[in-house]
Order: sequence, then C-alpha cells, then structure tokens
Amino acid sequence: MRIALFTETFLPKVDGIVTRLRHTVEHLQRAGDQVLIFCPDGGLREYKGAKIYGVSGVPLPLYPELKMAFPRPAIGQQLEQFQPDIIHAVNPAVLGLGGLYYAKTLGIPLVASYHTHLPKYLQHYGLGMLEPLLWELLKTGHNQAQLNLCTSTAMVQELTEHGIERVDLWQRGVDTEMFQPHLASQEMRVRLSQGYPESPLLLYVGRLGAEKEIERIKPVLEAIPNARLALVGDGPNRQALEQHFAGTATHFVGYLQGLELAAAYASADAFIFPSRTETLGLVLLEAMAAGCPAIAARSGGIPDIVTDGVNGYLFNPEDEDGAIAATLSLLAHHEERETLRQNARREAERWGWAAATAQLRRYYQAVLAPQSMPRAA
Repeated sequence: MRIALFTETFLPKVDGIVTRLRHTVEHLQRAGDQVLIFCPDGGLREYKGAKIYGVSGVPLPLYPELKMAFPRPAIGQQLEQFQPDIIHAVNPAVLGLGGLYYAKTLGIPLVASYHTHLPKYLQHYGLGMLEPLLWELLKTGHNQAQLNLCTSTAMVQELTEHGIERVDLWQRGVDTEMFQPHLASQEMRVRLSQGYPESPLLLYVGRLGAEKEIERIKPVLEAIPNARLALVGDGPNRQALEQHFAGTATHFVGYLQGLELAAAYASADAFIFPSRTETLGLVLLEAMAAGCPAIAARSGGIPDIVTDGVNGYLFNPEDEDGAIAATLSLLAHHEERETLRQNARREAERWGWAAATAQLRRYYQAVLAPQSMPRAA
C-alpha cells in the first residue's frame, strides 16, 4: 500500500503521538508499504525509508513547542506524484485539513485518528466555553473519513456520543524490547533523586503542559517522608511548575530518550500520572513495560491499561487523598509492589507495536476493499 500520512506533530518533537507514529511508520515500511509523511517542518526529510514533506509553520500561541503548518498547493502536487492508495489524517486540525481536502478532491479513501483530547484541554487554558464549538468542528472533519480510529474504548464511546461516525479502536502499542525491568540501575536512581537513591522515588514522564495537571502530584510528594520526585520532559508549563514545586524535593530532569528513558522508568518506585485528559497515556504502558507500577487517575483511556490492584492503582481524579493513599500503600508493601511490577510487565508484553500496526493495516485494507477498482487517471 502507498499511504500518505498527515500529522500535526512529528520528529524532532517528543510526545506520545510521535512515538506511536514513529513505530507505525517503521512497521509499515517493514511490511513493504510506502509512506509519505506531511508534517510541520522539523528539518528531517526521511524516517525509516519514509519520505517526509515538511511544511513551514508558526508556533502555536498557547503551546510554542507545536507548530501550525497550513496546507498549500504543493501538497497536492506531492500527492499526485506519490499516488497514494489511502490518506491517514492524524488529529486533523490545521495541516490535517489538507489531508481531508485532498482525499475528497482526488477521490482517495480517508482514515482519520484521534489522539489528543482537545475539547478537554480547553478548560486548562481558560477556553472551556469553546468546547461545544470544537466538538462540532471535530465532528464535521472526522465524519468525512471512511473510518475514525481511537486509541481507547473510552474515546470510542465519547466520540460516538458526540456524533462522530464509523469509529473503531486502534489497539495500544509499546516497545517491550526497549523498556525492560532489568535496566534499573543505582546510577539512574542517584541521578533522578539528586543524590538520594535510598529515598522513595516518584516519577512522572510526559509533557509539562497545564492539561497534564502535574501540580496535583505535590500533595502526594509532601505526604511521603523523604520522598523524591523526578519530572522527565518539558513543555510550556515548566516555569509555573518550577515555582509550584519550589522548596520540595523535585528534580526537573528535562527530556530523556532511548535507554536513558527506559532506565528512568525501571529505576523508580512508582509512576504518578494525575492527568484527566488522556486518550490513552502511552507513557503508562512504557512504565509498565519497564516494571514500574503506575498510580493514575481513573479517567479517559487510562482504565484500558491499568487494572486497579492488579498491575497498578487507579484513584478518583476528584479525590487528592486517593492518590496519596494509593502511593503510601504501594511504597509500604514490598511484596505487593513486586507483584504489581511483574503484572505490569506481563500486561505490556501483550501490546507490541508489530501487532498494533498489523491491525492498522487490516483497517486500511478494509477501507480499500470497495476501492479495489483502479482510480481513473
């Protein structure tokens, strides 16, 4: 298959969407497919054999790490040269609208996928009154697709309830070869804890954005004697968070990648994830693959991953004391913590990227089945 992939974010940006797309592109290319990626220009022209067509953009006002790249006629020329069998628009919002337009104009089957719960983000940026309008815009865009994919059952249900049609589940995936429990190291504990490796070590990995509600970890940290907190990642809310956590044993680590990131997961005692806006929460799967028990809000797609008391703990997102109680319990019971670690790893092993991409290819083929006759030149 020849697949034109439109995405609002790609390398060198680091986030869960980019992680999924990286592995998806790699496995599609391995399967013999050809992928052409349209994304905001990040300086790359190729990834794992897939050509990248970068479109210049401007930083998003509320989120400077992200760029708004507007569609342009050259995209149509690239598509006519590439002759894709299918267009896949990932989170179509700005550049992705070009994918919707050219799919309709050129008669190319369209798949869209939903990864960022934008309507819920709005309230964290003081724009909650726009949520109904945004749902209408999302419905208009996504309903042009022959298939809309979500990464959790909760998002399948929510999109369906808001009038988005032809919705199905794109199963989760994680790199179980990269993230492994044996990568735990004293050296990484020393680094993350700033020299206090014997102290309880709490970990958060992800964007430092307002929508992640990282400030809600502070009461948990303060309730645990001698605990240390490592925040891995970066984002527009970092300065505010540095002020919020001032005076606590919190280390702003910045980005980690590859084996360093895997070692960070494996070396921590607990992964704390308070976000209530997750469509899936890929970092949770990475933590679990590394054998790090997760303590997460019972919200969005998270219950698809974490089974309370089996491979981690879920807490009521409205109850601060719930997160504190779960963390204290986890740290106090060594044998139970080891059982959770083992169960977390076993759960992650069920969800390799090869299987997730094979499922995606089946979805593509099902969409293409009615289009088996060649298109007119």
